[in-house]
Amino acid sequence: MSDPTAPDPIPEDAARTALAKRGERLTTLSFAVSIFGALALAVVYWRGGQPQLEGIFLCLALGGLGVGMIVWARYFMPHGTDVEARHQIESTEEEIDAFREEFERGEHILTRRSLLVRMGTAAVAALGVALIFPIRSLGPRPGKGFKSTPYRKGIRLVTDDGTLIKADDVSVDGVITAFPEGHTDAADASTLLIRPNEPVQARPGRESWTPGNLVAYSKLCTHVGCPVGLYQAGVHLLLCPCHQSTFDVLDGARPIFGPAARSLPQLPIEVDGEGYIVARGDFSGPTGPGFWDRDR
Repeated sequence: MSDPTAPDPIPEDAARTALAKRGERLTTLSFAVSIFGALALAVVYWRGGQPQLEGIFLCLALGGLGVGMIVWARYFMPHGTDVEARHQIESTEEEIDAFREEFERGEHILTRRSLLVRMGTAAVAALGVALIFPIRSLGPRPGKGFKSTPYRKGIRLVTDDGTLIKADDVSVDGVITAFPEGHTDAADASTLLIRPNEPVQARPGRESWTPGNLVAYSKLCTHVGCPVGLYQAGVHLLLCPCHQSTFDVLDGARPIFGPAARSLPQLPIEVDGEGYIVARGDFSGPTGPGFWDRDR
């Protein structure tokens, strides 16, 4: 016999409803914490960043999202293992009715399904927005910075102290390191002015680039960018002291020894009416070592 003083048992549907509401509250709270953490992370990063706060807010954003998904799975996803014989393919009428009843009961218990979906979507979206801001840490896009130097048509060549260079300043077998006027700090524009004691064999299209047998090449080795500063006048060779790449001055600074595989870019020059050396444009190609899209 049952105890008349014992409380009435809690109906099964009422217990399931109570658990579902608890799951809804926990899931909503977790996603709300994730949204707060992601937005706070974005604000902190945008205002200059602070490592400790960034770590805390990232933990809240990821942790809240993870906990929300775990709670969702715990309260609203099917549990247990379903086993069915292989020969049983078509569901019986009883199974269909049972599924329909279970589905309708679940729809009734989970009264705020759309709210949870919206909160979960908002949490993921907020975290995605926060993760966009670190892209700023990559710095500005390189653009064409690797492919061009300050040299332009009409820019005169100067020494490192800003002194203008005349064609007569470069003696036979002499070498002068030059820069574009106003840009003596441009490391990618350092230039070797050379006047060999034999005629330079101009490449097609460059016949007018060597006035008075005066030729200008980039000083940056095409191997790893070391300064090519050693000129052997007797054999007309430029030598890179880092890895011994050697370039033929008379043949477009073509590499003839060492690891460099590309000629030194040549600068088109001319002499103006006052005798100063003037650039006719930029180098024939990117200066320094190769990079990912140098040929494009």
